[in-house]
Amino acid sequence: MEWDFTPALNNIDILLLGLVNTLKITGLSLCFGIPLGLLMALSRLSEFRPLSMLAAFIIEFFRTTPPLVQLFWFFFAFPILFNVNMTPFTTAIVTFSIQSSAFFAEIFRSGIQSIDRGQWEGARAIGMTRNQSLRRIILPQAVKRMIPAFMERSIELLKTTTLVSTIAYTDLMYQANDIAQKTFRPLEVYTVVALIYFVLIFCFSQLSIVIERRMARSGEGTVH
Repeated sequence: MEWDFTPALNNIDILLLGLVNTLKITGLSLCFGIPLGLLMALSRLSEFRPLSMLAAFIIEFFRTTPPLVQLFWFFFAFPILFNVNMTPFTTAIVTFSIQSSAFFAEIFRSGIQSIDRGQWEGARAIGMTRNQSLRRIILPQAVKRMIPAFMERSIELLKTTTLVSTIAYTDLMYQANDIAQKTFRPLEVYTVVALIYFVLIFCFSQLSIVIERRMARSGEGTVH
């Protein structure tokens, strides 16, 4: 067998367009998933037991069910049950925002619980409410510890988004599949795609390592 990367390189612009769509899905899912994760974490930590139990169920459900099944459910079942139109783009955003929020919720919960109880007691001693203590004292410290875990989860989300090609969203994998079928050069095309993902994720991984080392030097613990 002779390797010929010409078809893949001739279509590099299409692959890069697919990469832009992949990054768009990842970025928007993070924008919605992180605040939703914080909301679910606070709900799970709530002293109101029904709310805490509901949040725990939602978190565990989306953490333990396969993301592909979730994607198919939102794409095929959700529109039928609720009579709404779900495009591949909308489906991807909804699915990965909720799915990633379940993981971010656990990161938030671990980060908040890692703060010494004395911080809460000190804030209460000077007259702060629970919400004021959380916003002004606990979260600023906890978020610093959670940054490496956030970055690791973001990398996992980027890799998970490859599933959107199964519902015909034109991400990097969808474009790669299309080019491979038209050029009959799947090995070369997927090799180029693998290199693109490698470079992108390697850069993010190195950034995560740098941040974690700086956190360690500054004396801040990290949450995983």
